[in-house]
Amino acid sequence: MFTKLKLLSIVGARPNYIKLAAVYDVFSRLFEHIVVDTGQHYDYEMNRIFFDQLSIPEPNYFLGVGSGSHCYQIGEILKNAEEILLKEEPDIVVVYGDTNSALGGALAAIKSGFRVAHVEAGLRSFDLYMPEEVNRRIIDHLSYMLFAPTRGSVENLLRENVIGKIFLTGDVHVDVLLKWLEIAETKSTILERLNLDSGNYIMATIHRMENVENVDRLSRIIELVNCISKFCKVVFPIHPRTRKKLMDTGLLKEIDVKNVILTEPLGYLDFLRLLKHSDRVITDSGGVQREAYLLKKPTIILRKTTEWIELVKAGWIKLCDPNIKTIPEEILSFKPSPHHENILGDGNAGERIAKILLSELK
Repeated sequence: MFTKLKLLSIVGARPNYIKLAAVYDVFSRLFEHIVVDTGQHYDYEMNRIFFDQLSIPEPNYFLGVGSGSHCYQIGEILKNAEEILLKEEPDIVVVYGDTNSALGGALAAIKSGFRVAHVEAGLRSFDLYMPEEVNRRIIDHLSYMLFAPTRGSVENLLRENVIGKIFLTGDVHVDVLLKWLEIAETKSTILERLNLDSGNYIMATIHRMENVENVDRLSRIIELVNCISKFCKVVFPIHPRTRKKLMDTGLLKEIDVKNVILTEPLGYLDFLRLLKHSDRVITDSGGVQREAYLLKKPTIILRKTTEWIELVKAGWIKLCDPNIKTIPEEILSFKPSPHHENILGDGNAGERIAKILLSELK
């Protein structure tokens, strides 16, 4: 009797769930598929709602790591994942992106004697002060198989001479967006609930540690959002980390709520519909800048660097350091390139990754 190979996915944060949604069905068809959720995003709105909306069944294991410093989270994942890995004995452990869950999962797998595959390998911002940059570099140099979303990410891995096998697969975010965009249009009522007209508002998301934990930078970002809101409504879903810092510093009270619409963290379908009907996007998120690019939205990245430099070169993404006195009118007048290239892939990355895994492991 044929026994399926066993694949174990480790996730734990919003970006991980979206990537898992792209591969879950095909992984579960071709493999015995075990899902471990670290609980890195312990807030329901940032966690379980993504499983619900993206039709991913409940994980097989939940570690309940919760909040804490980077070292605490990674340490707890290492400690708790080891027992599961030794019990399940997977043929391969798959980690996604650059979160602490991805790094903790990769380290736990390697230390327990199992091979690692990295979905979204090879991205580089070349800023080692960014925790995600440290995570992704370490994961890439530990991985047996590296699934790179773009040609630029392949070149980064070749330049670093990683020991694992490199595969150009396309970006799994394309798969998810193409699948769920039409569903979001029919099921989400977010525009009606917020009384918004299509094309008459800007989306803003801020959550990166370098922006949130630096009070001066966060203050400048709030000032920037307030200035822009004088010209156009701004919809601002607040990440739990951002909300806590805004409350602790008193900056939450400084937000001009006349034209800045503050919301709790949104489910994927609501977020996708808001993004599609926005005029443009202000963010520091790697995932959001890709989704905005796919939806052809001019995007301002409130960072000095980005791991998706190809989107900047394509003329659809503009880097903007909030430490610089930025003129809001310049942001509002940013016009993207008239050309929109197929940089991120064809929407079949998940199927491609699964077939490579099956072929290589056999």
